[in-house]
Amino acid sequence: MSVTDPNDLETRRRKLRYRAWHRGTREMDLLFGRFVDAELPEFSEAEIVELERLVELPDPDLLSWLMGETEVPPENDTPMFRRIMQFHREGKGLAAR
Repeated sequence: MSVTDPNDLETRRRKLRYRAWHRGTREMDLLFGRFVDAELPEFSEAEIVELERLVELPDPDLLSWLMGETEVPPENDTPMFRRIMQFHREGKGLAAR
């Protein structure tokens, strides 16, 4: 999907922010929500597309991968997913909302 209207891209950012903070489990709300709050404003359209895809994955799988409990499948071991992991490894996601 090619977006040329910046307002449409901004709508997608707002939807992603909402979805990141309303995942279904508090742990994932905190992990995704804090990442999105900090990083989303600078994302390109391609990065938004990838985050939109990741946000749709099941919470138990994402949490297991982020916590290092199970290996990330190759199709989800993307630069965006690694960026989320790095964000939390560096402690950037510790600040209270």
